[in-house]
Amino acid sequence: MQHIRNFCIIAHIDHGKSTLADRLLETTHTIQVTEGQMLDDMDLERERGITIKSHAIQMAYEMNGELYTLNLIDTPGHVDFSYEVSRSIAACEGALLVVDATQGVQAQTISNLYMAIDHDLEIIPVINKCDMPNAMPEEVEDEIVDLLGCKREEIIRASGKTGQGVDEILRAVVERIPAPEGNENAPLQALIFDSVFNSFRGIIAYFKIINGTLRKGEEVFFINTGKSYKADEIGVLKMDMVPCDELRCGNVGYIVSGIKNATEVKVGDTITHVARPCDHAIAGFEEVKPMVFAGVYPIETEDFENLRASLEKLQLNDASLTFQPESSVALGFGFRCGFLGLLHMEIVQERLDREFDMDVITTVPNVSYLVYDKHGEVKEVHNPAGMPEATLIDHIEEPYIKATIITLSTFIGPIMSLCLGKRGELLKQEYISGNRVELQYAMPLGEIVIDFYDKLKSISKGYASFDYHQDGFRPSKLVKLDILLNGEPVDALSTLTHVDNSVDFGRRMCEKLKDLLPRQQFDIAIQAAIGAKIIARETVKQVRKDVLAKCYGGDVSRKRKLLEKQKKGKKRMKQIGNVQVPQKAFLAVLKLD
Repeated sequence: MQHIRNFCIIAHIDHGKSTLADRLLETTHTIQVTEGQMLDDMDLERERGITIKSHAIQMAYEMNGELYTLNLIDTPGHVDFSYEVSRSIAACEGALLVVDATQGVQAQTISNLYMAIDHDLEIIPVINKCDMPNAMPEEVEDEIVDLLGCKREEIIRASGKTGQGVDEILRAVVERIPAPEGNENAPLQALIFDSVFNSFRGIIAYFKIINGTLRKGEEVFFINTGKSYKADEIGVLKMDMVPCDELRCGNVGYIVSGIKNATEVKVGDTITHVARPCDHAIAGFEEVKPMVFAGVYPIETEDFENLRASLEKLQLNDASLTFQPESSVALGFGFRCGFLGLLHMEIVQERLDREFDMDVITTVPNVSYLVYDKHGEVKEVHNPAGMPEATLIDHIEEPYIKATIITLSTFIGPIMSLCLGKRGELLKQEYISGNRVELQYAMPLGEIVIDFYDKLKSISKGYASFDYHQDGFRPSKLVKLDILLNGEPVDALSTLTHVDNSVDFGRRMCEKLKDLLPRQQFDIAIQAAIGAKIIARETVKQVRKDVLAKCYGGDVSRKRKLLEKQKKGKKRMKQIGNVQVPQKAFLAVLKLD
């Protein structure tokens, strides 16, 4: 155990975590790096250049004639995947805090750092990209010293591209990060921190052994679900899975036990022996709290069960996804899914399409509200369709967040007006260093779920970084905005919005839908309504055909007769005509601006 080190890499988006991980793997001769970001093995990660999943890998490193086993977990940087980071941190004793020498400390750097400090991890600060012509290592060192209170000589200057400082990082990992503590002779206690689904071998769980030893072929059971299995294969995670006969205390590995059902493996569960169980489960990490909810429906109704199976398999690999069945008048049966943010929602949709071949329709995302009725009872509503009648509601409370924005002082004006437009209130503003400012706002979560992040990036030319956490509920004047097509409400397009924004929002939705709905042989009235009051209207004109073309010359009564016949047909068509809302209309409502 004295020769094991478990550590993860935490940083803001694009600060070079995965590139640095490549250099570490290359230096320890674990693998031959043939292309960038070897650990990002998902197509989506390669295409977008972001890390979505945390990736565990084992390296061997020799120092002073002794061989050390280093278990590295590379984590995502985006705020939507912070749950992945929290799970990685729970399986480690130390962390490399990577800061970009050209950008300095950003919001997500601070947020991930606090998470690591809460778990008592040993922090090794690393300044990456020191080879860049616009690097400012001196200034960034000042920021790190202010943030961590460490000494200047503890900060390692490195470059993931050239390999500068990589040996120094590996030495620091061995010297500064403590070896895992635990008792090899105690009953087995192992924490599941991730799992994957393999169509041939069932569910493979990744775990870290806190106490005890696990050998191949032993009977184990999972404390939370209470089910027992045989450890058919155990091993360590290199670039591929490498089987071995036993795993000792402090090590990170995987277990294959032929589990078929996705609900039997829960991240944060404890594995122990059937013969000699441990007396208590490991205190797992906190339950995930979804921020954004959206309905996910199969395009073909008979695919409902396939969608359920796909979501369960995806949930194994992405524990921050939550879902429950729901039905909609317009879209049939589907699921109400909880996501950590809009990027997370987009990635899940994309993964359903690529990995499980599921075509889905996603409704307008919203957040959960607390609705108090006149009798003083509280109901949590995730979906505008579940709102009680307006006459029964006493008041509604919406979730608020505390947002931290770090930016250059030149962009303070436009960022403040953006936040004020989203009903934000300024809590504090302070200069971190030179011309960089930290702004803290209290804002309603519902205002930021749709397009806040994109707007923030564009007005700050990509320099502002953003991080948030929940800050309770507050009363708010919210109304339910319905969209009616020919007088029929489309429940999938209903939203809850603030009174002040409702008229403008309703008008914009109607205008957008007018451009997107295909024309029929009858007029389609698009209306936005709050209760019984119509606040905006647009009309999609009918497709017309000149039926009088053949009536040249002759008596006018011939034309009149033909038009009357047309009128009857139109009326009948309107009675039975229903309006098809295309998928792109649902998506376009999200991108209203």
